[in-house]
This record gives sequence, C-alpha cells and structure tokens, in this order.
Amino acid sequence: MKAPDAVQPLGVWSSVTALAGTRSAGTGSPNHAAGEAVQLVSVSKVYGRRRHAVHALRDVTVGFPHGSLTAVMGLSGCGKSSLLQCAAGLDRPTAGKVLIGGTDITGLSRKKLSVLRRERVGFVFQALNLVPTLSVAENIALPLRLDGRRVDRMRVRQLAGQVGIAAEELRRLPGALSGGQRQRVAIARALITDPEVIFADEPTASLDPYISDAVIGLLRRAVDELSQTVVVVTHEPGVAASADRTLLMGRGRLVGVDESHDPGELAKALRRLGEGEARAR
Repeated sequence: MKAPDAVQPLGVWSSVTALAGTRSAGTGSPNHAAGEAVQLVSVSKVYGRRRHAVHALRDVTVGFPHGSLTAVMGLSGCGKSSLLQCAAGLDRPTAGKVLIGGTDITGLSRKKLSVLRRERVGFVFQALNLVPTLSVAENIALPLRLDGRRVDRMRVRQLAGQVGIAAEELRRLPGALSGGQRQRVAIARALITDPEVIFADEPTASLDPYISDAVIGLLRRAVDELSQTVVVVTHEPGVAASADRTLLMGRGRLVGVDESHDPGELAKALRRLGEGEARAR
C-alpha cells in the first residue's frame, strides 16, 4: 500500500506495510481533472466548534475517474461517509472544493445543487429509501418525475430487466419484495437518469453474502457495460475487492490505496489501521 499523491499520511500510519500489486491512484489534482467524473480538492469538514470540533475530513484531495468503480474503506468514524456526502453534494465542505463533471458545486445555491443532484448524481443508500406506496416501476422512474422529465416506460422495463427485476414484479409494492430485490430496485432507480456518478453508501450491509455478491456484481456491470462511475462506501473487504481500487481512510485522511483485489489483503489492511488507531489513543 502506498499513500495517494497529494495525501500526507498521519504519523500513526507509518507502520502500515505495503500491499503487493498496488500503485498510487490518480488523485484529482487540477492537471488531471479532465478524466475524472468527481474531484475533491483540499476538502476538509469540521462539525462543531472550538473544543467540541470534530474533524471528519482533513485536506482530502482525490479524483474518481470516469467509468471506474472505487471503494472507500476504513474503521468506524474514519470519515468515509463524510467523504461521500461532500462528494455527492449532500453536505458542504468546511474548506476546499468539489467538482462534478467539471462543475464546482461548492458555492451553488441549495436550489441549483438540488437540481444538479437530480440530473447528474445517482444514489444507492443502505436504507434504500424506496417509497412504500409506489410500485416498483414508479420507484424506478421517480427521479425522472421529480425532475419534470417524461417517463419512458420501455426504458424502465429495459433497465429493470438489466438488474434482474422480472416484468411481473414492476407492478408490486416494495414491501412484497425480498431485501435483495429491493436493492435491485434502488440500483435501477440510481441508473434511470444516466447520471455522471453513482454513490452507494454501504449498499450490501443488511444483505446475506450471496445477495451481497449479486448486488456488487450489478454495480460492477454498470461500470463495465454502461461506463458508469461508481463510488462505494463499505466496510466489507469482499465488496471492496470488486472495485478497480480501494481508498483506505483513517482519522479523516486518505492513508492508502489498494489495487490487489484480494479480500484477505484488504482485511489485513483494516486490521493494521485498527492497530495504528489503538496506538494513537
């Protein structure tokens, strides 16, 4: 493992050893922005003030290339969810800037930011956030309706089929589906607007291993077959192993990049992060 360019690891991580087969990831410096769907430049996020201040992100610079699947891993409280929220425009950074498709979203008004998220960003949440009173087809098409766009029913059926939702299930309510099928609906909903990037926050956390593999496989296919850009926050080494690269976070910073695609090596990296955290206390 080695720290990404432009990232200064904390001293506590100096004992983290290299992982075989890794290389430094593109980090989203301004000179590399052309190939990136999302770019964070010197992003910091602080919650609270003075003695009660919590530094969730510390001067993070990283880019997410077009047509790639990136996983973000780390211990609880390391800042990975804050990274996703700032990158997706769900939260504003305290310092630094975020660009989506070259658009600096940091200074956008709430209204303009809401429009940008609807048109250019897809979300897959752990809680799914499906509307229980809408059918599967209506849930998939919901982002289009919210954006005032015409719903192409053929496109909805086609996309549902691509993620493994049968035609007869489109008329059902989410409560009639299994957890795995509901997650498929959430992925189809994220894809329906053909977004520039999809952010998935712990998309497999509540699923059994077999269904978890199927869900991450769908996200992998979205990258490989549809040229989507996907960013997944996860604590599961098996999920991260399917990514093109895994960013490792600790104490609000990016502390390493893994491209071994080996769940065992990723699990070891997490253990080393935990050992480093324990020594820092």
